Amino acid sequence: MFPERFSNLPAYAFPRLRALLDPHAPDPAHAGDVLHMTIGEPRHPMPDFVGRVLAETVGEFAQYPPNEGTPELRGAIAGWAQRRYAVALDPETQVMALNGSREGLYNAAMALCPEVKCGARPVVLTPNPFYQVYMIAAISVGAEPVFVPATPETGHLPDYAALPPEVLNRVALAYLCSPANPQGAIASESYWRELIGLAEKYDFRILADECYSEIYRDAPPTGALAVAAAMGADPERVLLFNSLSKRSNLPGLRSGFIAGGPGSIARVKQLRAYSGAPLPLPIQRVSEAVWADEAHVVENRALYRQKYDVADEVFAGVPGYRSPEAGFFLWLPVPDGEAAALKLWTETAVRVLPGAYLSRETGGDNPGQGYIRVAMVAPIDDMRRGLIRLRDCLYEAR
Repeated sequence: MFPERFSNLPAYAFPRLRALLDPHAPDPAHAGDVLHMTIGEPRHPMPDFVGRVLAETVGEFAQYPPNEGTPELRGAIAGWAQRRYAVALDPETQVMALNGSREGLYNAAMALCPEVKCGARPVVLTPNPFYQVYMIAAISVGAEPVFVPATPETGHLPDYAALPPEVLNRVALAYLCSPANPQGAIASESYWRELIGLAEKYDFRILADECYSEIYRDAPPTGALAVAAAMGADPERVLLFNSLSKRSNLPGLRSGFIAGGPGSIARVKQLRAYSGAPLPLPIQRVSEAVWADEAHVVENRALYRQKYDVADEVFAGVPGYRSPEAGFFLWLPVPDGEAAALKLWTETAVRVLPGAYLSRETGGDNPGQGYIRVAMVAPIDDMRRGLIRLRDCLYEAR
């Protein structure tokens, strides 16, 4: 016996990609020069002090770590939020450390989604395309996931306000990623204001996934908590998620946080005390130092700005090319994402992800079908070579 609620899940994006590409050998001219541009795994240097802090605290692996994070780590996170968003968070009641943001994005739904909303099955809203944990969290709590298109027509962000009242009345949680993965769109202050106002009207929580918030061109993206505070919204209305994976090039550290209203955080803490795995103490000590340092983030952002410039140069004049506002993905239009990814692999040894693998078909349409996602994480010269091969393979002959 197995649970039926997971029976219709598609294969996860990357096993699905391997099944598509691995049976085929790339052109021998490129076989020794495979370029991976699929997964968003940062390759820029991590902060140079990480090894030192880890070595100094390695003995703390011998201790059980605090479930919610050390006081010093929660204080460092609150200090970062104050500097970044001018939002005051109580480290004791409004911040909790996470094993990366994905854990929190899942467990927040487990802890906060009610069994019934307005006498009916609750709804969890998610952009489409989306980070896959949003969908599985909704399914796990028995809610109805409602996939809302995030397309060029909507500025690559979901238009939740356009949903009918009978759906909005049942909404318990709404996920929103800004800057968006995969499109790189940024939710403006006015966008956040409208969404928070909608949440106040229909009484639902917003789960703000801001893990790409520190990778941008010029102006830092507006934060959901800052807008909520300025509006005087219910403190429980918005929960913020972020991590050190993208900001600080530390995806293997698995260190993130959740912040929000004391009531919501208390419920997530309680659930995690039973089912979560706290960060080892040396990892927490490293995280304390990394959240407190901004110099390496400024250097990291400068490297991504150079990559934006390279992408803009390579794709200048390509129809439909949209330079990302933030993040490190390109969301490139193609007739069919799977066919484009397979052609690119077999002819040039460049691996990219079909957009449909990040989307869900609704009403006979998959909004990611006509796209590929390209991660700009490789060293800049490798990235340039990969983008040129991609352009020459998929665009210039069209």
